[in-house]
Amino acid sequence: MLKIGFIDLFLDEWHAHHYPQWIRDSSLRCGIPAEAAYAWAETDKPGGLDTASFCKTYGLERMDSAERLAERADAIIVLAPDHPETHERLAAAALRSGKPVYVDKTFSPDLAAGRRLFDLAARHGTPMFSSSALRFAREFAELPEDLRRPGGLERVSTTGGGNFRHYCVHQFEMVTALLGTGASRVKSLSGRHTGLVAVDYPDGRSAVIQLNEFLPFQAMLQRPDGSGVFVPTVSEIFERMFDAMLPFFAGGESPVPQAHTLEVMALVEASIQAVAADDTWVDLPGRD
Repeated sequence: MLKIGFIDLFLDEWHAHHYPQWIRDSSLRCGIPAEAAYAWAETDKPGGLDTASFCKTYGLERMDSAERLAERADAIIVLAPDHPETHERLAAAALRSGKPVYVDKTFSPDLAAGRRLFDLAARHGTPMFSSSALRFAREFAELPEDLRRPGGLERVSTTGGGNFRHYCVHQFEMVTALLGTGASRVKSLSGRHTGLVAVDYPDGRSAVIQLNEFLPFQAMLQRPDGSGVFVPTVSEIFERMFDAMLPFFAGGESPVPQAHTLEVMALVEASIQAVAADDTWVDLPGRD
């Protein structure tokens, strides 16, 4: 039985409430015995459920430190999904443990911090990956084979909802999963209520992401000959993400390339700058 530990800024948040059950469900689907077993949080959410109550609710053993949790757990999930600026601090003990670690989206506040996280993991032989669940949508896995090969797509356009700073990562994850790496610059043509960012690649590939409170997650995919596929919805994202995560915890092989995760962080960082300087090309960090 894989004993999985949660490290969080505070545990009273949406992901932490759902992950114990999703781990159990995935364990049954994958045939990999696993359960959420331990938890530690740096603080309690003001006015929310405290750590002791959270652990009692979900049958977890409360640890007195991240270091103790890293000693006990077989695999570790670092949460704080809306607070990537805390991930270096929260993940430090886990990334020194040598045990498989998943870091929840958004992985890091910028590319430099993302590189430091991967460097720390590498120095200690710790397998690690991070991803938005959108990468694992069933519809993307079932695309025609030619669209899943390198060079099969020339342009990707995606939509989705949410606050730009916190939710653009989901669309950039889709873009990078579909187009691969190599983006050079981004430009914002955003409005007061809608975020719109174009992504340029030196080889002629391109992408556009659009965020608005009312937009569902969708994608339009175009081949080099102009033909394409419209993906009207994305489904089974968390089920399929955990079905990739548990084999990673059992075997240590990441389902997401490190280069993809770092490219997503570079896109997020550059796009936040681009939104603040509308209609101006902003180079991705590391590309100048």
